[in-house]
Amino acid sequence: MKGEYYKIYLSELAGTGIMVFIGLSIVIFNNGEGSVVVKHIPDAGVRRAITGFLFGSTGCLVTLSPVGKLSGAHINPVVSIAFWLQKKLSFGHTIGFIIAQMAGAALGASLLLVWGRQGKSIAYGATIPGPQGIAAAFIGEVVTTFLLIAGIFFFTGHQRLKNYTPFLMPALYCITVFAEGPLSGTSTNPARSFGPALISGVWTGYWLYWIAPLTGTLLAVALFRLLPLKSIQLSIAKLYHFQHDTTGFFAHSEMNT
Repeated sequence: MKGEYYKIYLSELAGTGIMVFIGLSIVIFNNGEGSVVVKHIPDAGVRRAITGFLFGSTGCLVTLSPVGKLSGAHINPVVSIAFWLQKKLSFGHTIGFIIAQMAGAALGASLLLVWGRQGKSIAYGATIPGPQGIAAAFIGEVVTTFLLIAGIFFFTGHQRLKNYTPFLMPALYCITVFAEGPLSGTSTNPARSFGPALISGVWTGYWLYWIAPLTGTLLAVALFRLLPLKSIQLSIAKLYHFQHDTTGFFAHSEMNT
C-alpha cells in the first residue's frame, strides 16, 4: 500500500489548491477594486464577516469532499504539525503533507491571475500586517491559530462532536476574520499566505505567517497536554471521514511516531 501514499499527498495538494483558489476568489470578489459587493455592502466589517464565513465554508466543503476523505483535509501546515505533535502523524508524512500544501497553494494562487486588475488591486488576497504594526499582527495570528487548533482538537477528540468538525470552520472564520482581520488579514495558515505572496510579489512580514501560527499551535498542543481532558481523545489525523484509511497511511503513521 505504500505505493498508494502519493494519492494522499496529491489529494492534499488538490484540497489546498481548491481552498486557496476559491477562498481567495471570494476575498477578491468581495473586496477588490470594482467589486459590486463593496458597492452594495460598504461596511468593511460586514464584508469581513461574510468573507470569513464563505472562506471557512470552502474549507468545510473540501473536508467533506472525496479529497478530504482521502487525505483528511489538513490543507494547512500547522494542522499537520499539530497532529504530528500529538503523535497522530509521522514526521515523514508531516513533511510530505507540508510540501503538498505549499505546492497546492502555489497552484491554486496561480489561477487567481484570471481576476486581473481586481485581484491585483489587493495583491490577490495576500496577508500583510495592518496599520497597528507587526506586534499586533503577530498576537492576532497567535490567538486565531490557537482557536483553530484548539477547536479542531476539541471537536475531533470528542466522540459526540467529531462529525461536526468541518462545520466549525464557517463560524470560526466568520468571527475571527471580522474581529482580527484588520490586524493581520487572519491567515492562520502559512500555505494560504504563501500562494498570493508568490504571485503578487508582496512578501511583507511573510515570516510572521509561519512563526505566529506555529506559536499558536504550540500553545494549543500544550493546553491539551496539560489539562486533564479525559473525555477528549484524538484517534486519527483527520478532520472527517475518520473510518476511511484504505491505504493504511494513517495507521502506519500512528505506529511509527
